[in-house]
Amino acid sequence: MQIGSIGQHTYFPSAGYSRGPLADGANTASSAAAGTAEASGVPTSKDSPSAAPIDFTSATRQELFDWMNGEIRAGRMTVQESAPFLAMTLKLDPATNKQVDMATDTQRYDFTQRLRDGIEGARWRHDREAAERLEQALETMLRYQQQALSIDVVV
Repeated sequence: MQIGSIGQHTYFPSAGYSRGPLADGANTASSAAAGTAEASGVPTSKDSPSAAPIDFTSATRQELFDWMNGEIRAGRMTVQESAPFLAMTLKLDPATNKQVDMATDTQRYDFTQRLRDGIEGARWRHDREAAERLEQALETMLRYQQQALSIDVVV
């Protein structure tokens, strides 16, 4: 009898996980997670057409989810680093207590403000670990936003 043993989970990388791209350009943990997500019917970034750079101050949950998946697939983000972003893509309908499908939800959110509010809440609760994770997520968003807004001119 085996109690409490957990094999590889979709959201956590395996022991041999490497953050950098492999020879074939794929990341083992993100590829495994993407394969599991596709098999279970979870929408992935390749299911949605490529869009312009995301504006985190006015984005849908689907846009955030697609950006997050793209970053994982490109090897610029680990599955563990994506946890705060994944949490922000979830929404429950208070009337039915069921998850709202992000593909049909067109409401736009300021995800940077949501992270700032989360950081403030974590600090208020004296939860340093949560505050650090959320701060890292905010830094990632702001860094990406700055890169997306920069223009390269080649003469």
